[in-house]
This record gives sequence, C-alpha cells and structure tokens, in this order.
Amino acid sequence: MNVIGLMSGTSMDGITAALVKLVGENESFGFEMLDYETFSYPNKLKRRLLDLVDGGSVEELTRLNYEVGQEFASAANELRRRSKASVDLIGTHGQTVCHLPRKNDLENTYTLQIGEAAVIAEETGVTTVSDFRSRDVAAGGEGAPLIPYVDYKLLRSETEDRIALNLGGIANVTYLPANATLEAITAFDTGPANMVLDNLVRSFSNGEEEFDRDGQWAAQGSTDEKLLSWLMDREFIKKEPPKSTGRKDFGKDFAERVEQKGRSLNLSKSDLLATVTSFTAESVSYNCKTYLEGIDTVIASGGGTRNETLMDELSSRMEAPITTTEEFGLPPEAKEAAGFAILAYETSLGKPSNVPGATGAGRSVILGKISQVAEAGD
Repeated sequence: MNVIGLMSGTSMDGITAALVKLVGENESFGFEMLDYETFSYPNKLKRRLLDLVDGGSVEELTRLNYEVGQEFASAANELRRRSKASVDLIGTHGQTVCHLPRKNDLENTYTLQIGEAAVIAEETGVTTVSDFRSRDVAAGGEGAPLIPYVDYKLLRSETEDRIALNLGGIANVTYLPANATLEAITAFDTGPANMVLDNLVRSFSNGEEEFDRDGQWAAQGSTDEKLLSWLMDREFIKKEPPKSTGRKDFGKDFAERVEQKGRSLNLSKSDLLATVTSFTAESVSYNCKTYLEGIDTVIASGGGTRNETLMDELSSRMEAPITTTEEFGLPPEAKEAAGFAILAYETSLGKPSNVPGATGAGRSVILGKISQVAEAGD
C-alpha cells in the first residue's frame, strides 16, 4: 500500500509530505521511503497561524481549519504528481494550534489540530485518516508523543539500547531497550528544541529570518551559565514522565521572557542564542540521564539535526554516539510525516498504535478518524 503522511510541527515551518510503501504487518512489516518534500506555508497564512495560537478568534480558527486543510491537500497532490505514483491512503497529523497536557490546574488533557480532513479527502480523492491524538486523550493519555510506535517498528534493535530523539519545535525521546516489546517502550517530551530559538531569531531579525541556519548565529556566541541555570529551572524540565508540552510552556510568551532575561544580563544576541541552544541540549541530556538507563546509540531526526551547533552541544553532553535516521533509510526531516503514514496504515488495518507507556493512556487504542472516499461505482 502506498501511503502519504502529512505533518506540520509546532515550529509551523510548513507541511512535510512523505510517500511511503508499506507491506505486511507485525514481524513481516516492510517500509520503503519513495519520496518526500516540505512545502512552506504562504507567509500570510503562517503569520495568521502564529497569531491564532497567541489568541485568535473562533471565527479565525474555523476559517483556518479549512484553509490549512486545502494546503495539506495541495501538498499531497503535488507530491503525488511529482512521484507519479498511485496513493491508496493519506494520514494527516494536521497543525497543532493548542495542546494543554494534564497538569495541576487541569484535570484532563486537551489538544486541537486543524486542517480539515474532509477537505483533504475531497480534494485528493483519497481516504484520509486524521485527528490521531484525540482517541489517546479519550483513553486517559496526553495524546503525545505518538511517534514511539513508529520508532518501535523501524528503529529497535535486538542487541542495542537505543534512543530515538526528535528535534522539532519540541524535543522528545523514545527509549528502545534491546529486544524490547512494545509494552517496554517509554517516551516523552524533554522540553523545547527549535521553538524558542526560532522565536528569538524572528525577533532579532524583525521577521526576516525564521531560524538560525546551521546554528551559525549561535556559533558566534558563548553559553551564559547563569541564564542556562535559570532556563533549566523550568518545572516541566524536571517533571517525571509521561509528559508532553508545547507552545503554552515554550511559545512566544516564554521566548519574550528569555529575551528580557538576556537583556538584564547584558548578553549579546549571539550569546543568548548560544545559551538557548545549550538549553535544548542540556534538557535532553538531563532527562535521558535522569529517567533512562543503558543508552548505546542516539538516533536523531527532525529539523534540529541541520543545526550543527545544536548537534555539537548534544554530542558533548550525551554519553552515547549520535547518528541520524538517514542511516536507516529515513531522511531526518521526513521521519514524522512518514510516521503518520504508518499510523494511518495501522488504523486502516484496525490495529491499535498508541503506546500507553509513552502517553500515559489507560490502554491501547486504534487512533484517528477516517474520512472515507467511496470507490467508483459505489
């Protein structure tokens, strides 16, 4: 079965579409990456999305749900045209606009992803699976992270204890003990990866730059230990898993506080970016050393793998060698999109694909909602 996975992360850089070939199930499961591409959001749409998460109206939310669906459909159609391949199924994560994990002030988890699946199904003519997080939340989980099931399928080893590290807007880890069963898998968010950095770069460049390309700006600065200690003192960083986070904790408001703190310490822009880069690496390292045991290899993915300064900081802090999913036939920037193709495939087979040890759900459940497209003649 050929499946397109669609993903846009918390950084809102754009939509990554991945076309994968999937065959079999259980131990005979087979995966092949056929093609992928990232399609940037139009600047005006991205600005509207960022404004929405900072406090938009219900009317704007409704409009964007359909408009983002159209963008996701366009991405799927463009990838299909380029690859000249048939597509049997689409799995879309959508665009997260609000994620409120269970905390002291919240009895339940609340999460919302937009990008109307009915629009995607209608404009592509392909059955579409969407809204993967909600069923896990209904089962008592945090709805995140969901990719650990994919990590288990593609990255586990019979002999090595591995960590799959994703560096998107938020950083998260999946712990894959050697020869582990699915029930032995644990996973959780560790804190921000690119989210705070991106907000600072937008502020420093007056919106002309979206991210610190290759970590070049941070590489010109030095880590301020006082600020790093202040950053590491966030409640979420030290919280025991299972845990998930998002813009509520580390979005624009938090980035503004970090910028103000940097000014109070008379830090240059490059020193501030260097320190926040160190914060991502240190928070990942702290969580791995505190809550995980026996790490032989770290397998990284996500846009953060292109940040050479961040990868150097991680290498200096982790006690295991770091590689990327590229070595496993999975481009780092396409991993999560491919992951939602796999989750959609499992849903089509009627198979559960959440990992209760990662999300905190009370049981395994079949994820997603299906927007069915009738076959010709039906």
